[in-house]
Amino acid sequence: MLDHLGIERCRAIGLSMGGNVLLHMATLQPQRIEVMVVVSATIYFPAQAREIMRDSPTAETRPPHEWESMRQRHKLGHHQIAAFWDWTRGMEQSYDDMNFTSPGLSRIAARTLIVYGHRDPLYPVEMAVEMYRSIPRSALWVLPNSGHVPVFLDAAAHFAQTSLKFLKEP
Repeated sequence: MLDHLGIERCRAIGLSMGGNVLLHMATLQPQRIEVMVVVSATIYFPAQAREIMRDSPTAETRPPHEWESMRQRHKLGHHQIAAFWDWTRGMEQSYDDMNFTSPGLSRIAARTLIVYGHRDPLYPVEMAVEMYRSIPRSALWVLPNSGHVPVFLDAAAHFAQTSLKFLKEP
């Protein structure tokens, strides 16, 4: 996409799977990402994440209020939403895509802010510490008493201020 848009280097924020995408980009093409903020990203899918993925409802068993909530955010309709939920459940069997090692993460050249909720049910905070220790130019921000994607609700304004400052620093 960066090539298509004619963008050589970028600064980016990735949330959850978006953070995982940024980790892939930053390890495969380190020169493309200048600065990144990764929120609730993971280096692999631990057992508790796989269990949540496996046990999550299918599109057919989701309650109507979840469908309505998703329709507000996903404008391409029923098939897009069902595909997203199926894809999420299918990650439980994925062992290749999310499998970062310390040597791989050490190739990341981007200045990186790692943001984690200290009570994330999917990815334990120890993963954030491992990322922090492996990525050379990284900083770690753990939000106390927060879960997965801890940057919404009460923390939204502070996250916006902190991440924009981090992205703008030379």
